[in-house]
Amino acid sequence: MSSFIPPIADQRFVLEHVVGLDALDGDIVDAVLEGAGQIAADQWAPLRIAGDREGARWTPEGVQTPTGFAAAYRDFVSGGWGTIGVAEEFGGQGLPFALQVAVIDTLGCANTTLALCPILSSGAVEAISHHGSAMQKATWLPKLVTGEWTGTMNLTEPQAGSDVGALKTRATPRGDGTWSIKGTKIFISFGDHDMAENIVHLVLARTPGAPEGTKGISLFLVPKYRLNGDGTPGAFNDARAISIEHKLGLHGSPTCVMSFGEEDDCIGELIGPEHGGMRAMFTMMNNARLFVGLQGVHAAEGATQAAVAYAKQRIQSARAGSADRSPVAIIEHPDVRRMLLRMRAQTDAARALVYYTAGQGDRAHGGDAAAVSRVALLTPLAKAHATDIGCEVASIGIQVHGGMGFIEETGVAQFFRDSRIFPIYEGTNGIQAADLVGRKLGLDGGAAFAGLLADMEGEAEHDALCALIARCRTIGERMAQADALDRLAGSTPFLTMLSVAVCGWLVERQARIVSDSDGTDFAARKRASARFYLDQIVPEAEGLAAAASAPAEAFYMLSTDAFA
Repeated sequence: MSSFIPPIADQRFVLEHVVGLDALDGDIVDAVLEGAGQIAADQWAPLRIAGDREGARWTPEGVQTPTGFAAAYRDFVSGGWGTIGVAEEFGGQGLPFALQVAVIDTLGCANTTLALCPILSSGAVEAISHHGSAMQKATWLPKLVTGEWTGTMNLTEPQAGSDVGALKTRATPRGDGTWSIKGTKIFISFGDHDMAENIVHLVLARTPGAPEGTKGISLFLVPKYRLNGDGTPGAFNDARAISIEHKLGLHGSPTCVMSFGEEDDCIGELIGPEHGGMRAMFTMMNNARLFVGLQGVHAAEGATQAAVAYAKQRIQSARAGSADRSPVAIIEHPDVRRMLLRMRAQTDAARALVYYTAGQGDRAHGGDAAAVSRVALLTPLAKAHATDIGCEVASIGIQVHGGMGFIEETGVAQFFRDSRIFPIYEGTNGIQAADLVGRKLGLDGGAAFAGLLADMEGEAEHDALCALIARCRTIGERMAQADALDRLAGSTPFLTMLSVAVCGWLVERQARIVSDSDGTDFAARKRASARFYLDQIVPEAEGLAAAASAPAEAFYMLSTDAFA
């Protein structure tokens, strides 16, 4: 058994009071959360530190994941845990996507590295279900949904990082409706591994005569193994990992350099129309961005649990102001309590933001037009702010441990090392901020932004929260009239301000639910977490108003050479 405690009570509370899963039988929710919690605590959590130390290994025969990963993943597949939030027509259970998010939350809090694999497959399922042909859906989705086959996204190339339009991978028609794929992709998480019998790569490539830039990009389905007539994996498809990266964290997750068509024998299928790759890519990316935000919650939850456990057993110094000079556990010291409360408050806030966005996604799938726009508006917030929180909370966790936090043997440095990539991949947090001020504030002629603020203003009671919401409105409206450089100059602090306002709104909503007469530890923790967030973190965010409003002029006072 691991010391990891599945955060079931928090999840159930947020699903009920933030997401609003009223229509779903509570017994089903409990069964799902408790079942996921058991596999997380018993099988996934014990592999976290061991997998980090052993790491993934490249071999000429293929990438090998750390000991125990394959068996734990197979149990995930056999338990049907990847099928929960997928439509029944594609082989899923047809339950809310928000509940699927809660399952991945549980597993990722136990082992962020291993949970990355099903997260990637979820993006592939979304892309194929929205853009694939009927035959492609029937052929590929059943195994991807169960997790028997895993999926990847292949966007980045050595010369083309965030500038996707600069990619050079080529797709040439073979005359039979399939395409010959040739090129190299980098930073492909779980691009190769030994946990599943096939890997389905979704690859962006350029067809002959295609327009330059993003308009000429198409999406192709490229399996590691071609399928036999009976649908089982057969011949190797000339899609191989030629190396894996040596990284700061996520050591158990192989980040691969993928070569397609090294021997001119890589065959792919076009997904969607030719030159329609960007539209299909954003289907994958938006799904992935929400799950990356959830990874921020993973790091924060794990770091918080470890810090609380350490602070309760580490004895050092007498409590300030006490007549008894005997040393006490460090959790009795004010500054340690400040750190622990900040960790818990930020973790609760990040979970509420991501779950709320997932719940709006369920409403959007149900035909709620307003929810479609709200998901689009909230996705950059969920991705960027929750991953920033993951890094912050993981860093504070090291601080709580003091010198022992800097020692790898305690395992807490891993939370920080693992989390540091989250603000970078699936669109850096700077790109999320640019997306917010460049496109999302103007959704529906500004109605999506105005509607979100109106909903928050209609509920908010705390003075600091009301002031922050009002400030977000003023700055957002001003940004809509500003030129591009000035909007971008303030985009990151503005994203943080708006994210904290949304989180404060959701945190305050939860606090109202918990009765003062409820004497349980859970209720006391919810009240303390909400008060800390509203009293300390919300006012901090309003302090970013000057930075969010400042023009870009100061950024260009120095010439490029003068920076050196």
